[in-house]
Amino acid sequence: MRISAVIGVLLLIFGAFVLVTGMQYKDTKKIVDVGDVEVKATDHRPVPKWVGIVALVGGVALLGVGVTGRKAGGAGL
Repeated sequence: MRISAVIGVLLLIFGAFVLVTGMQYKDTKKIVDVGDVEVKATDHRPVPKWVGIVALVGGVALLGVGVTGRKAGGAGL
């Protein structure tokens, strides 16, 4: 399997995971910093759905290129 097909499959898995589970990431902001006192706030923000959609589309495209390139490249050898 070509490297582009492998990356395509990984992108498909990541995109599906983001869309199905609603993956989150932590965002930490410094609220107050006075001398030795420091106050931080941590928010859990969801990964936007468009990231999953872009990953799925990119995965399908790379998988198609990987499979098509293998068929075309293998015929001449």
